Amino acid sequence: MTPLPSADQVWQALAQVPDPEIPVINVVEMGIVRDVQVEGGKVVVTMTPTFSGCPALHVIRENLEQAVRGLGFGEVEVRTVLFPPWSTDSITPQAKAKLERYGIAPPRPAGEFGLIELELEPVRCPRCGSFDTSVKNTFGPTLCKSIHVCNACREPFESFKTL
Repeated sequence: MTPLPSADQVWQALAQVPDPEIPVINVVEMGIVRDVQVEGGKVVVTMTPTFSGCPALHVIRENLEQAVRGLGFGEVEVRTVLFPPWSTDSITPQAKAKLERYGIAPPRPAGEFGLIELELEPVRCPRCGSFDTSVKNTFGPTLCKSIHVCNACREPFESFKTL
């Protein structure tokens, strides 16, 4: 009988699940996956969505379950917890660098109070590095992004809102 994979191997499998809205980073790097427990033949994955009404929540849950089942586990439970709430501080530094390379300005630190900061300061252009940017629309293609334009290179870009 082949032994079942360890919790570390489950984490590695979950790190192969891309974020459905930003496929350049995975759900582990996003900080959505909070915990993995392996108890015998059962795995419990605890996750926190970026928003309580996240439209991709169902897809993420299915993809997490599929990744764990692919390791040979028969019983998989994906639990959703809303506390502590997810914040952009949960995104790993490596994922923030990937966002920037992908052309999305990464979020600034949310701070110790967890308040949503209004974007009063200019956002750095992920293409040319200029801070001479302006907001074109606070509502981007997803709830967590806004649309900006760089006045230096004239390129539009998305910015990840700080939450």
